Amino acid sequence: MQIDAALSALAALAHPTRLDAFRLIVQNEPEGLSTGQLVEASGLNQSSFSTHLAVLVKAGLVIPEKRGRQIIQRADIDALRGLMLFLAKDCCQGRAELCEPLLAELACC
Repeated sequence: MQIDAALSALAALAHPTRLDAFRLIVQNEPEGLSTGQLVEASGLNQSSFSTHLAVLVKAGLVIPEKRGRQIIQRADIDALRGLMLFLAKDCCQGRAELCEPLLAELACC
């Protein structure tokens, strides 16, 4: 992942509504969630939530898929993986034993 893409993703996630929505979408992979379900979970109106969703889509974290009459929002797991690797790539200056707790936490996923 390039630094510009990482900054875009981090900026998109730097808002409570977007972070909550993205985490909810990730939790519901691979099925995804309809935009209506996300709006309901957010407690916002459709217009306000759509603005937040557009930021996540533009950052490449969420992929909308049309299924019949619904738009299903899915997490781009490759983008999430890329962001996580970007953040941890040079973890602990190459001293893997210092990153083991982080890796252990992720192993359960």
